[in-house]
Amino acid sequence: MATILPFRALRPRPELASQVAAPPYDVVSLEEARQLADGNPYSFLRISRAELELSDGVDPYSTAVYERGAANLQNLIQQGILEQEKQPLLGVYRQKWGPHEQTGLVALASVDEYDRGIIKKHEYTRPVKEADRVRLIEAHESQSGPVLLFCRRTAAFEHWLKGVTGTRPDVHFVADDKVEHTVWSVRDESIVQQIVENFRDIQSLYIADGHHRSAAASRVRAARQKFGTSNERQPEDGFLAVIFPHDQLQILPYNRVVRDLHGLRPSEFVEAVTRHFDLQSVTLPGAPPPLGFDMYLESRWYRATPKLSEEQLAELRSDPVRALAVSVLTERVLDPLLGITDQRSDPRIDFVGGVRGPEKLAAMVDCDDWSVAFWLYPTTVDELMAVSDAGCVMPPKSTWFEPKLRDGLFVHRLGDK
Repeated sequence: MATILPFRALRPRPELASQVAAPPYDVVSLEEARQLADGNPYSFLRISRAELELSDGVDPYSTAVYERGAANLQNLIQQGILEQEKQPLLGVYRQKWGPHEQTGLVALASVDEYDRGIIKKHEYTRPVKEADRVRLIEAHESQSGPVLLFCRRTAAFEHWLKGVTGTRPDVHFVADDKVEHTVWSVRDESIVQQIVENFRDIQSLYIADGHHRSAAASRVRAARQKFGTSNERQPEDGFLAVIFPHDQLQILPYNRVVRDLHGLRPSEFVEAVTRHFDLQSVTLPGAPPPLGFDMYLESRWYRATPKLSEEQLAELRSDPVRALAVSVLTERVLDPLLGITDQRSDPRIDFVGGVRGPEKLAAMVDCDDWSVAFWLYPTTVDELMAVSDAGCVMPPKSTWFEPKLRDGLFVHRLGDK
């Protein structure tokens, strides 16, 4: 079963929500963060990425950065920009980006169920990023970056969401990136209890985006349990999440750029790729076939369709990880041809979210910093669930969820008893 909890959220005053809400700090560069926060003293980036207020060259993992963010958080509370709810509540959060719309439940998920695998993972975490999230939570005494979770759609969940979104929202705004954000609050105890009970029928939750945030919450809880004595439920027993029905999420490809061709000339590399893929020139990149990719090399786009027999295809489909397009690229190009055996640590490879568009990949190669770019066929939600259900992990950077949840609309304070 899945356990969710209401909580006394710390929230911006409704009329200021658009100024407070900010993209997750780890999807924007420092320069982008400074531009987004410029002229806006309430931007949550001043809390989550406080180095934007400090001098150039400051270590983003320095104590000064975490302390500056904590001070900025307290300042917004003291000014009344952020206010804490008097009673526990649940939220409903809708995002609309062009034709895509997704509506989810804002609640606390169970750290214990994360530790026990009821909340399923699909990727490894990086120690540096996990430690950063731990220090952020501890310094700020709060969780402000919600984990994006999903569950298989149920009629009860869908009916409940429909009922809430038929009422007047608390917050509605369109951000600069054209994503529309709408938030509802559910304070009625009987309605809250109804959805809490309904979730007990859901066997598993899945992490879509937020492996480092949930892992950090687990580490913080473990450290506090070690020194605590109370058997009562503590604020750190839950972590901030937004939970969506599985078929509402949108996954874009997480694309690759590679620094060099591992000693091959471009013509030799193209010839080597054609041993495993049918290549054709394309003028409109960004729509590769299943298990394939679009490739940019020497000012030219190619579409690569894997050469697979029925037997090979059946073999791939029997393994949920090898059946991913990113795995086909890894096994047939990145590892054997380009010598990239560990995508987590090799400095010759970098990753670009699909929201940036094919033109971003082309520009990175055209400026001569990178030699080749790959636009991948996106991982599907069904593929993600198959990998998670099998207890496996995907290659790094296999999914890019869009739109991103905004930081600052709901904050879970660990000092709240």
